[in-house]
Amino acid sequence: MNDSKFNLDGRIWIETAGEKILGHGRVELLERIKESGSIRQAALQMKMSYKQAWDLINHMNTHFTSPVVISHRGGKGGGNAVVTDYGLKVISQFHSFQVKLKAFLAENSSEINL
Repeated sequence: MNDSKFNLDGRIWIETAGEKILGHGRVELLERIKESGSIRQAALQMKMSYKQAWDLINHMNTHFTSPVVISHRGGKGGGNAVVTDYGLKVISQFHSFQVKLKAFLAENSSEINL
């Protein structure tokens, strides 16, 4: 007989009109942009193409009520990207919901009777 204890687990994401606009990976991308100031650097760190990172950012920027990242094209000093105050709020709220979800799952894992 297997005496394994079961636990609930899950991930959270935010959707609009049935379309995912924010989840763990996109939050990580935003955090890496915040740290590096660069979409290209964040993409490299996450082993994704610049185009994929840009497409994700563009998708978030057009589906949230305000942009989450503002980028400035390269030039003499090179380009940069900044996570907006709204983007920082999005990150913070996502983490807050993640903490609440983990607490809910841990609290309710004891109810698994399998």
